[in-house]
Amino acid sequence: TSFGDYAFYFCSSLAQIEIPSSVTSFGKNTFAYCSSLEQIEIPSSVTSFGSQTFFYCESLKQVTIHASITLISDNCFGNCTNLTEIIIPSSVTSIEKRSFQYCKSLKKIIIPSSVTIIKDSAFDGCSSLSEVIFESPSSLRSIESYAFNNCSSLKQLTIPPLVQSIGSSTFSLCSSLKQVIFEDPPAITAIQSQTFFECEKLEQVNIPPTVT
Repeated sequence: TSFGDYAFYFCSSLAQIEIPSSVTSFGKNTFAYCSSLEQIEIPSSVTSFGSQTFFYCESLKQVTIHASITLISDNCFGNCTNLTEIIIPSSVTSIEKRSFQYCKSLKKIIIPSSVTIIKDSAFDGCSSLSEVIFESPSSLRSIESYAFNNCSSLKQLTIPPLVQSIGSSTFSLCSSLKQVIFEDPPAITAIQSQTFFECEKLEQVNIPPTVT
């Protein structure tokens, strides 16, 4: 059983919903623009999200995911401006484009060790995000362009050792960022254009000898 595309799209007065364990997937835009929805619990039966599942759920504060999903879909929580708490399941291997873009109230995120890629603009504009923790041992290989662009509260970041590529403007406009540490032994070979563009408080970066 699935909730199909646009199933609850623009149900702007919907404040609460209980998802039965018979549901296995959400289509695209399933709950998009449900602007009164404040919290949701996703059962373990759900194995996939469509794109923009909770897009512009502006009142959404807390999401509990018991689901064994493998990716956080494109724009899944984009513009959920009041989202303060979410735990990404350990089954997730990919955080897709703009998954949490403009989640301006999100303060902390833990990236499970299972994640191998964080795609373009995944956390772009998360202006309250002050702590990003990569669980060890991290499987992360790639952080794409603009992934943490304009995370203006982020002060320190430790890049896991298996990361091979960091895209352009990945940490641009992180105006509070002071320290970046590449964990040993590093796999990174290049620092792309504008990676740390206008990180005006940046004081320390240990550039690995692997960068050529």
